[in-house]
Amino acid sequence: MTATFQSWGLTHDWSWFLATVIGILVISLPLLLAVAMIIYADRKIWAAIALRRGPNVVGPWGLLQSFADGLKVFLKETIIPTSANKGLFLIAPIVTFTTALIVWAVVPFDAGVVLADINVGLLYILAASSLGVYGVIVAGWASNSKYPFFSALRAAAQMVSYEVSIGFVLICVVLYANSFNVSQIVLGQQGHILGLLNGYGFNPLLFPMAVVFLISSMAETFRTPFDLVEAESELVAGHQTEYSSMSFALFWLGEYANVILMCALNALLFWGGWLPPLNVDLIPWFDIPGILWLFAKMAMFFFIFSWVKATVPRYRYDQLMRLGWKIFLPLSLLFVVLISGWLMVTRYGGAS
Repeated sequence: MTATFQSWGLTHDWSWFLATVIGILVISLPLLLAVAMIIYADRKIWAAIALRRGPNVVGPWGLLQSFADGLKVFLKETIIPTSANKGLFLIAPIVTFTTALIVWAVVPFDAGVVLADINVGLLYILAASSLGVYGVIVAGWASNSKYPFFSALRAAAQMVSYEVSIGFVLICVVLYANSFNVSQIVLGQQGHILGLLNGYGFNPLLFPMAVVFLISSMAETFRTPFDLVEAESELVAGHQTEYSSMSFALFWLGEYANVILMCALNALLFWGGWLPPLNVDLIPWFDIPGILWLFAKMAMFFFIFSWVKATVPRYRYDQLMRLGWKIFLPLSLLFVVLISGWLMVTRYGGAS
């Protein structure tokens, strides 16, 4: 795109700037539309599992319900508690929403279809997504209320706990792919099993890590059964208790943008991303665009997220922390050792 603008007579700097801005808009605007649609899908899936109808009034089949809810929130008044730290109170939802968006810069949708195809893409994702904890902590502290503050502490501890396990899971993927570049990780999964299956998830050594990553994804995004941000005994909205209007909406947009991101990462890191499941050229599905394969896998993972939310009871906080520190952390460490040893023997011939 930069070359196209240069052919129109613009300088390289302006061409690069315009191409980058357009790329950001092409990703962020559909993402916001996708957030509205998956909130609708979320509610429909919950309703179907509970034998209810769900949203069905606003627009055909209730498709406009999320937009009606957004308009209602937009028209409400932003109330700031008198004892709150006004600056930090308003910055917190912006931080949460922004960190949820900037991670998408390195997410590839197809071969070459990525805003920034950097060599350390996976490190960037881990670093940028971990910044979301600051929005949560600041929101709880700036509200100057005990319930949001307690909730923010719970949320921060939960996020940090499961990010440790996610980090070791990503090390397992990087060891196999021999790259931190997300596009190279996807391409490294082509024909991974006997030249037939595309995806590290089909590998017996990496399948347990795919399960750990999926469950940790739910914990990282505060999905049931890990939604301990809102404690049973408090009946309030966690660190968002004192928020209203668009400041409250930004938290929701950021949360669901993170859910979509985790669905994309599950598909990209373990299940072949934009590649079809089978690496067999005889089947017509090789003519299906890669971006549609990626979206189909993301939709499958989102259905799993909603299914779990509608059926699995909430953990106690001690159970949640025990799962993260006493089960997932030792398990992911063990598989780092196992995968390293296996690759030393098979890929590098046991060379020291």
